[in-house]
Amino acid sequence: MASIAVCPGSFDPITNGHLDIIQRGAKIFDKVYVVVLSNSSKTPLFSVEERKELICEVTKHLPNVEVDSYNGLLVDYAREIKANAILRGLRAVSDFEYEMRITSMNKVLNDELETFFMMTNSQYSFLSSSVVKEVAKYHADISDLVPPVVEEALREKNGKIE
Repeated sequence: MASIAVCPGSFDPITNGHLDIIQRGAKIFDKVYVVVLSNSSKTPLFSVEERKELICEVTKHLPNVEVDSYNGLLVDYAREIKANAILRGLRAVSDFEYEMRITSMNKVLNDELETFFMMTNSQYSFLSSSVVKEVAKYHADISDLVPPVVEEALREKNGKIE
């Protein structure tokens, strides 16, 4: 049986931390679906289509990665694509409690779906999309935080095109 993982997130925008988890997951699983989920508690900077395009661009070197979006429960999406795993990144202990609650609920909804946590590379342990957006808003150097295409997209969104 093929191992199929879903790597969910809002990816607004995708960061080097996200990319690190996706690349490492692509070495472990036969197929990884990076799925952009809607988060009703967040106001996105990029549209779902823009986020998908950015993710496609930065993962095009990974033949077993597919990018998609979904507006619904992650477990329903996983069932539709016949995934048997969820791949999540953990940055710090502060992420664990939130992730544990989500994982427990997912297990109630689909007890055949396993969640795999991957520790983020320590150089990205502080990194989040919201931090990147805040720093980029003030035109600071984010070249070590996001792939070049994302840096360019953020500059365009913030009105500083070089």
